[in-house]
Amino acid sequence: MAVYLRILLTLTGLTGIHSITTVSKLSVRAGDSIIIPCLYDSQYRDHVKYLCKGYYWSSCSEVVKTNQPYSSGKFSISDDKTQRIFTVTIKDLTDKDTDYWCAVEINRGDDIRKYFHLSVTRGMPSLYVDHQEMTGFNGDSVTVSCNYRNSEAMKWCRLGGDCVTGSSGSTDGTRVTINSSVHNVFTVTMSGLTTQSSGWYLCVKGDFQMPVHVTVTETPTTKPLNLTSVSPDETLNSISIHLRSFIIRMSVLTFIVIMGLFTWCMFKKYSKSMVNFNKSNSFQIFW
Repeated sequence: MAVYLRILLTLTGLTGIHSITTVSKLSVRAGDSIIIPCLYDSQYRDHVKYLCKGYYWSSCSEVVKTNQPYSSGKFSISDDKTQRIFTVTIKDLTDKDTDYWCAVEINRGDDIRKYFHLSVTRGMPSLYVDHQEMTGFNGDSVTVSCNYRNSEAMKWCRLGGDCVTGSSGSTDGTRVTINSSVHNVFTVTMSGLTTQSSGWYLCVKGDFQMPVHVTVTETPTTKPLNLTSVSPDETLNSISIHLRSFIIRMSVLTFIVIMGLFTWCMFKKYSKSMVNFNKSNSFQIFW
């Protein structure tokens, strides 16, 4: 009996799964993309991670690995060794993208793994967010809207950490409030953010989860304009200087215009007198 049980556990992949933490069931829309975070123990930091496709562990197919991260346009993978989380992205989802395993290679022994299921729908998913990646500033807050279609219990969890199930609580020292006043939406606000608040979180509604990544950065510093550094006297003095400069320029311009007109009039008068002189000389010669 024990032998048969071990064989069954091996086929279904229920052995060796306790060192990876990830989602268990997601509702996704056909044609969209999804990012799946997989948390692993520190002793596997330098191991190869991969995504395996198939319902049974014994027959699943490796589709992308961290030592071959760009083997497919549909799948991509990256490993954050500091956070001990590798993420896999699955694009252009279809009804064939239902059963997957997050896995870590073990050189001498069975690979560790964790199964998750994608429920692919043509309509609206049972639980979804508009953006899987959010950004906030240190000391500020960030708000995530979790949209749902079922009436089961809701909560907000940190991947591999605490959950908030009521209207308020905290995760790793970050304050969390949950507002469900809007129909089919529960809004999660994380306030008093610190850099330690960065990480992967889960909207949870019944059996469904939706991962959301929060990145917290330092508040940008900008040099404010000093609007009170100029006194009223200095302002009037500056205006007076500009006014005097304008008057001087206009005076010079006026003088140039007047001299130009005077020169033109004198030239015209001289030309007229020369014409009259020439006519007079011509008349005397004729006689």
